[in-house]
Amino acid sequence: MDAQLRRGVLDVCVLAAIKNEDSYGYKIIKDLKPVLELSESTLYTILKRLEEAKMLVVRSTEFEGRLRKYYHITQVGLARIEEFKNEWKEMMGIYSFIAEDR
Repeated sequence: MDAQLRRGVLDVCVLAAIKNEDSYGYKIIKDLKPVLELSESTLYTILKRLEEAKMLVVRSTEFEGRLRKYYHITQVGLARIEEFKNEWKEMMGIYSFIAEDR
């Protein structure tokens, strides 16, 4: 898969993982595991990029004596998911055209 396309897909997967509830790194990786393998280093790079793009916000909370970062999706992040779904419909149309036997 094209690196830029993969990057966009991974970003939206992470946003989708926190769409319904705030979450933290390990849980995001666990929630995405049935769909894709994601290393911690890749995840935290994605989370930082999404935070810089204002698609999520971060808050730290103490959990069992340690600080844990929780990620919350913003309206910008929710809009990106919707935008991606529309883009994907277009991509599926292109795929159908390419895959069609002529």
